[in-house]
Amino acid sequence: MSVRIITDSGSDISQKRAEELGITVIPLRFRFDEEEYLDGVTMSSKEFYERMDKEKELPKTSQISPYAYSEAFKEAVDKGDEVLYVSISSGVSGCFQSATLASKEFDGKVKVLDSRHFCSSEGLLAEYAKRLADEGKSLDEIYTLTEQAREKVRIIAVFATLENLRKGGRISSTSAFVGEALNIKLLITIENGEVGMLGKLRGMKKGYQAMRDHILKEGGIDPDMPIAFAYSGSDDSNLKEFIESNKDLYPDREIPISYVGATVGTYSGAGAIATAYFVK
Repeated sequence: MSVRIITDSGSDISQKRAEELGITVIPLRFRFDEEEYLDGVTMSSKEFYERMDKEKELPKTSQISPYAYSEAFKEAVDKGDEVLYVSISSGVSGCFQSATLASKEFDGKVKVLDSRHFCSSEGLLAEYAKRLADEGKSLDEIYTLTEQAREKVRIIAVFATLENLRKGGRISSTSAFVGEALNIKLLITIENGEVGMLGKLRGMKKGYQAMRDHILKEGGIDPDMPIAFAYSGSDDSNLKEFIESNKDLYPDREIPISYVGATVGTYSGAGAIATAYFVK
């Protein structure tokens, strides 16, 4: 009996990348006005940012229903698989609760793990779980080892604009105006399953340095574990500049690059960059 790894699009794993990895990604939903879309399915990440730039109000995101989880779990179990679902953090979404409710139908063949992360760091946990499944480990073993690995996964990001935080009511118009005038960038991480702010920097180059300093302060990157880069918007130049100036931090292998999906991208806006990794 094999173990199917399922996650959601909050992980920033695209449908194409999911197919390559052998992971199932259930799309979250978001709306522009009354039009509803499936994240990364009926609207691509590139189209999402193009549309968001034109709108006065931010899109509204919604969690995955217990029914949608039940259908995904049933499809796997009917094929003889067990399931580990790696969920977007319960600190920012009700998906964990919905998936847990749906899992009760399957007599222990489905386990639900709260990643306590979102964006690429959630994706790294799903990728690690898939590695364990490919090694032939049991569902219980994969759950336990992934839960343990969760304590070592990290993400660090720089938001290039404050405009979307203003639109979303997270900061005042005055703060956003002053911040933009002073070229303020926010250094962001995830702490205890929620967004945590590490600092404010003037300019992207100082943001790159702050990302580097934080990675080194944490003890550096484990080269044997999954690593990921992500960016928001249609221009990846900020990310390319960061990668080019910090090659010594990363192992000499191809590291996947993804879009920051709708869950985080709604508030980060365009130009954000992130790197996710496991500490040594």
